[in-house]
Amino acid sequence: MQVVVQDIVTQYKRHGKGKVILLLHGWGDTGASWDSTAQSLAAQYDVVVPDLPGFGGTSQPKEAWSLSEYAVFVRDFLHKLGLSPYAIIGHSNGGAIAVRGIGQGHFTAEKLVLLASAGVRSPRASYGLNVIAKVGKIVASPLPRRVRSRLRTKLYAKAGSDLLVAEHMQETFKRIVRDDVRADAAYISTPTLLVYGDRDEQTPLSIAQQLEQAIEGSRLQVIPHAGHFLYVDAPEETLQLVQDFLHA
Repeated sequence: MQVVVQDIVTQYKRHGKGKVILLLHGWGDTGASWDSTAQSLAAQYDVVVPDLPGFGGTSQPKEAWSLSEYAVFVRDFLHKLGLSPYAIIGHSNGGAIAVRGIGQGHFTAEKLVLLASAGVRSPRASYGLNVIAKVGKIVASPLPRRVRSRLRTKLYAKAGSDLLVAEHMQETFKRIVRDDVRADAAYISTPTLLVYGDRDEQTPLSIAQQLEQAIEGSRLQVIPHAGHFLYVDAPEETLQLVQDFLHA
């Protein structure tokens, strides 16, 4: 299904009937990553899954966006479809967008689920990204273009950066990884469940604990032996936690 939001052709899927649940995917991902989760939830809910701008079947923004532009886009997407979500579930960067959107009042939900949510930024990480970019440019500048590209990919991968996961969105990525949502989280009064894996290296438990502390009344659940992609590493445990929270 397609809808035009802010002049951006937006791809989305919709499954089931009932209260509306909006699923927001992470950086470099697409709505298809939610297929299994969406099918399970669709037995009781109307599940709406967009490809966020720049990913999957949705056009990319004309300019570099921050989390704020993504949050406003989600607001306009919901308005365009006439939806008032019962719950929003965000994974990684999708969680950060949800925190920005609800915290700043762009949209609301009765319940919020953050799965391995990002949004707590480290000054050291931003500094490291700048250093890698400068070093990579200096080292690679005399080399042919193909060699430069391979070298940059290796440098960023070695640093654990997702910059090149979506090369066409590099400028947006640079803005987002410097965009911290802790101040927004402090304004959230929506009942919130946080679910993280104890083997998540991209959004470690220290991030979960800071968001739990910032969101009053929120609850943190940790899944043993799960990494960043909880719903892949531990699909049944993740789904059970989410469903118990939604049904409560």
